[in-house]
Amino acid sequence: MKRLLIAVAALGAAACSSGSGALYDSPTSLAVRMAESEIARNPSPTNLDGIPAGKVKWNYTTGLELLAIRDAGEAWERPDFIAYADRYFDTIVQSDGSVLTYRKEKFNLDHICPGRALFGLYTRTKEPRYRQVLDTLYSQLRSQPRNFDGGFWHKQIYPHQMWLDGLYMAEPFYAEYAMKNLTGAALDDAVSDIVNQFVVVGKHTWDPATGLYRHAYDDSREMFWCDSITGQSAHAWCRAMGWYAMAIVETMQYLGKTDATRPMLAILERIYDVLPKYADPETGMWYQVLDQPGREGNYLESTGSAMFVYAQLKAVRLGYLPETMRKEALHRYEQLVDRFVRENADGTISLTDCCSVAGLGGKQMRSGTFEYYISEPVIENDCKGVGPFIWASLEYDRAKGRL
Repeated sequence: MKRLLIAVAALGAAACSSGSGALYDSPTSLAVRMAESEIARNPSPTNLDGIPAGKVKWNYTTGLELLAIRDAGEAWERPDFIAYADRYFDTIVQSDGSVLTYRKEKFNLDHICPGRALFGLYTRTKEPRYRQVLDTLYSQLRSQPRNFDGGFWHKQIYPHQMWLDGLYMAEPFYAEYAMKNLTGAALDDAVSDIVNQFVVVGKHTWDPATGLYRHAYDDSREMFWCDSITGQSAHAWCRAMGWYAMAIVETMQYLGKTDATRPMLAILERIYDVLPKYADPETGMWYQVLDQPGREGNYLESTGSAMFVYAQLKAVRLGYLPETMRKEALHRYEQLVDRFVRENADGTISLTDCCSVAGLGGKQMRSGTFEYYISEPVIENDCKGVGPFIWASLEYDRAKGRL
């Protein structure tokens, strides 16, 4: 309780000190302020993403946000942030290396993503249970069902389907594991496989009419939501392309800029060549249904916009996108804050206009139509937006010389 009161007091001081200037010029990093805000809203990390008290879930959304909070803790020397993230993994990973609610036989790519935080946790603690989970998740990828051209199925229950979301769920983990544990021909094969995942999904989801990438495709052409000829879903969804852009940048940070990864760079360049054409002219942000800007009922969506901003800032810093994009990327961050970040009366900050969830098929028979995407709930502080926002804020801090 004492720690929570201190955090809330610090939030209040930060809010008072920001004055009437632009929020992105707050003297306290917005990465720090958002992490403090989320911890104040969710004193237990197991409750992130609306998980009820007393429950725990191996969840990509929780893992994503906690990895971002941990990164903010490392960047700004806040051990309380790191301890907060560690509590979740200490709770859900059992002493025998099993993980509560995880089942390998589901072959769900979403369940690879939360394991990324365990690389750092294992390095710091050397606890065998964390290494065992990393090995288990890698073994899932080795056994993951695939299409004929090598693309991973998104889940066992979604046979023959590749979703852009899945590239982020699997490939950064796959790349980090490979670079840390494989050598020689095994490493070369893994790198080739990883790059192929990006190439295959890009080939099958790219829409030449718009230059955008559609949410998903079904290689069997059997799902009700797909085109019977192309197998593609009906629209480019903002967050799906955000996942794809982030996945390229975060995978490249392990694999490096080489001849092998050149196809990934080409996709990234194509994404950032076309994205400005679909941004809202007034705010610079992007719509929920990316290929329908300005259409009645469509709305500016924060999680996908945060992903695009973060991936661009980081890609410029690492040399994956040209230095000439730096000014644009910094301005996009400022526009992101202006449009979607709100200061609250208690000194916390919130990320507004988050699409809660969107998918295709499943029990809900999600159609992937325009009407479907705009009908999903819109909430605040969704993990899938908060995590990328924290990372974008850290990139902005670095670009401004604050870190």
